Amino acid sequence: MRKSVLGTAGTALGTACVTVLALGLATAPATAAPPATTAAATQGSGWEPAPSAPWDVPAGERCAFPVHGEPIVDEVVSRELPPPAEGVTRTAYRGDLVVRVTNKETGAHYDADVSGTALVDAHASGAQFWRVLGPVLVGVGEGNLARGLYVVDGAYTLDISPTGTKTVAGPAVRTDNLCARIG
Repeated sequence: MRKSVLGTAGTALGTACVTVLALGLATAPATAAPPATTAAATQGSGWEPAPSAPWDVPAGERCAFPVHGEPIVDEVVSRELPPPAEGVTRTAYRGDLVVRVTNKETGAHYDADVSGTALVDAHASGAQFWRVLGPVLVGVGEGNLARGLYVVDGAYTLDISPTGTKTVAGPAVRTDNLCARIG
């Protein structure tokens, strides 16, 4: 699940959002090619590169200041799995992902290791249900976490409603508020 779950600023964590993620910005596909080691490791395995694109979030949407995110390590791969039901796609994500999250007003930044693994069910309604092990980047506008940008880590689920409301639940969940870290 190495895509951002950013939300509206990107669209590929649309089905994942490692990403980078579920920020309220879905993850957008990047244009850069993955490292040769990732490509070689996935040949013939059904795993395909799933790069993340850089993204921007305006002031007030997640943090009080504008934020820029850019992958500095991106070896994420994805694999389409059989659908669990009609109208649902199921995708697995894994691989290293480090996103540099920058306060665009001050230049302060933090390199967030969001190399979690995720199984993401994307519904035709726009809803998503993630089963996650490890850290992912989650942007929250509405949900059970306060508005913000977080590294969420542990063993947990992330339920994203068709309207973008995010609910994180599980027996072992840790959050790191990146707005506070780079604010």
